[in-house]
Amino acid sequence: MTEMPIYEYRCESCAEKFEILTRFAERDSAQVCPACESTKTRVLVSSFAVAGSGETSSVSDFASETGGGGCCGGACGSCGSSPN
Repeated sequence: MTEMPIYEYRCESCAEKFEILTRFAERDSAQVCPACESTKTRVLVSSFAVAGSGETSSVSDFASETGGGGCCGGACGSCGSSPN
């Protein structure tokens, strides 16, 4: 079984964002927008979370409901969302 990542794209014609499961080698190829069928699309840089082995976690473990996101919900100050 080959693992393929999900890449997020934005259509340059209609600004629609969409995701596609594709190989790394094909990620920069023009993709067809599902909204307007344009091939003027651009791959976006998306954030992701990785959990260590033996741990159970989810994306919500890495975000704060009151913070601004980033590595610790904005509490560390390194992402520009410091509460101070």
